[in-house]
Amino acid sequence: MSVLRLGSVLLLLFLFLLLLGHSLGAPRTFSVDYKNDCFRKDGEEFRYISGSIHYGRIPRVYWKDRLLKMYMAGLNAIQTYVPWNYHEESPGRYSFTGDRDLEYFLKLAQDIGLLVILRPGPYICAEWDMGGLPAWLLNKKDIVLRSSDPDYIAAVDKWMGKLLPMMKPYLYQNGGPVITVQVENEYGSYFACDYNYLRHLTKLFRSHLGDDVVLFTTDGAGVGYLKCGSIQGVYATVDFGPGGNVTAAFDAQRHAEPHGPLVNSEFYTGWLDHWGSPHSAVSSAIVAKSLNEILVVGANVNLYMFIGGTNFGYWNGANSPYAAQPTSYDYDAPLTEAGDLTEKYFAIREVIKMYRKIPEGPIPPTTPKYAYGTVAMKKLQTISEALEKLSFSGPVKSTYPQTFTELNQVFGFVLYRTALPVDCSTPTPLSSPLNGVHDRAYVSVDGVTVGILERNIAITINVTGKAGSQLDILVENMGRINYGKDINDFKGLVTNLTLGKDTLTGWTMYSLSIDEAVSQGLLGEAKPTDAPQPAALSLPTFYKGSFIIPDGIPDLPQDTYIKMPKWRKGQIWINGFNVGRYWPARGPQVTLFVPANILSTAAPNNVTVLELEETPCSSGPCGVEFTDTPILNATVQFDHKQRQKLLVKDDLL
Repeated sequence: MSVLRLGSVLLLLFLFLLLLGHSLGAPRTFSVDYKNDCFRKDGEEFRYISGSIHYGRIPRVYWKDRLLKMYMAGLNAIQTYVPWNYHEESPGRYSFTGDRDLEYFLKLAQDIGLLVILRPGPYICAEWDMGGLPAWLLNKKDIVLRSSDPDYIAAVDKWMGKLLPMMKPYLYQNGGPVITVQVENEYGSYFACDYNYLRHLTKLFRSHLGDDVVLFTTDGAGVGYLKCGSIQGVYATVDFGPGGNVTAAFDAQRHAEPHGPLVNSEFYTGWLDHWGSPHSAVSSAIVAKSLNEILVVGANVNLYMFIGGTNFGYWNGANSPYAAQPTSYDYDAPLTEAGDLTEKYFAIREVIKMYRKIPEGPIPPTTPKYAYGTVAMKKLQTISEALEKLSFSGPVKSTYPQTFTELNQVFGFVLYRTALPVDCSTPTPLSSPLNGVHDRAYVSVDGVTVGILERNIAITINVTGKAGSQLDILVENMGRINYGKDINDFKGLVTNLTLGKDTLTGWTMYSLSIDEAVSQGLLGEAKPTDAPQPAALSLPTFYKGSFIIPDGIPDLPQDTYIKMPKWRKGQIWINGFNVGRYWPARGPQVTLFVPANILSTAAPNNVTVLELEETPCSSGPCGVEFTDTPILNATVQFDHKQRQKLLVKDDLL
């Protein structure tokens, strides 16, 4: 055999063995390289440029659209939280289907070409109700959340025993997209500073996921945060926003991790909103400039948020001193709440282009919006008139008021009813001396509204009436605190009310299953009454309207926004889907995003509104309006003198 021919045979043999190795699947690895200060993926140096997306805030039908837009921006990874309370709303009852199908979301990300940074908590913050912790944990009144409290640990162990084995096949080492997994979340900003808790979580995660997965923590970019937030054996990262000193921020990380990759796990592209405060906005130029400063030093970065999405239903959180977040979680992110492309998206894309090749091909366009116009609304029953239909569990009697937790009510509303014990012929103060109205209470006497009590803001109103008059107090849970020491956020009347100097007793309480009643069409029309008397406030009342989307027009239905002209505050359902809270009377959010997937061309679309304060319907015909333009930055109508500065994640920005 000639030397030339022998060489050809050997070359073919080498290529065959190489292909065989690939077909058998060379081991996939992802690790921290402490010597060279980087991550290594399959042995090669690797840097991620990631963006945050929360699957629970985006309808499943739009996951692919949003992920593709992220991929086309040049991202090679996404980051997502797993909200415990979204998947286990009651103990032992798990939901991982539909919009909660986490496994499908992970597969979709991988199919598109995105790696995943998974943040399973158990606490996530995220401006999500109670930071993702289930409210049923509060059944133990003195539970110390996010600590070694044995009842808390037992619940965490059970939950993680369900979740983490589901996640293990999706680890990068096992052929999936998940490259890193976060343990807890910004623990250095929490008062407990319980190292045994972090050690327990680390051991728990390792027992379910194995020793090869890269575990990490995230804390503010200050040595003080890293002191309680980092733990041996888990890689410490930091978070910080644009406009700051990038070198100083990463110096803080180097205090905890002298070697290894630089990582900003939450680079803020915008910021969150609160009812009654101006809409947050961060300029594209500042974001692009700071992003470049992060990337030029070779750091890994996750843009929080890349798309914020929507707090549908009751899922919004709140901050302390109590300030609830609105339905929109737009966040002034590169993709809007509705997934629309923005100037910020393209500014970020241009920066990323300087550091890695951008995928070729068209970017999915902004989804079209449609203005369906005005829908006439008709009055249905008040809450008190519909009480038997709304309170599936029936009345509960108690000497003193019980909390939502004691009544086994997670979200929404509870009606508290008692009688005036004495004649109040002159205005008499009805008070919550210990600020125990959590969070907002709509008060009436004998079917006439008298005022609103509100946590931290209005703890006393005056009432009049005769002894024995019926006192109704409808309490709204406006979202549990999700950050800081006050996350044990009980709802309802959490302390006693007083009338004058007397403590009110003899309560009858009704847990209200409003979502179920709306979806089952149980609400009846209002009974004919005398002409309504003008009043500053109306009784909490349901209204209903419907509209038809023609089925002969191509591409309908389309996304839209619902606007509530002259309505004040309440909740909206469309075809039984809880779109969220509206509060244009306070702002800054005026319109609510309505995704096309909840609309129909096959049947009339039903709109149900629960107006809590005052309706335009009392003075004549009224309606709601579907528009193609969002309004999230209206002039704020609230300027309470005692409002303190709101959360800025310990001024990390």
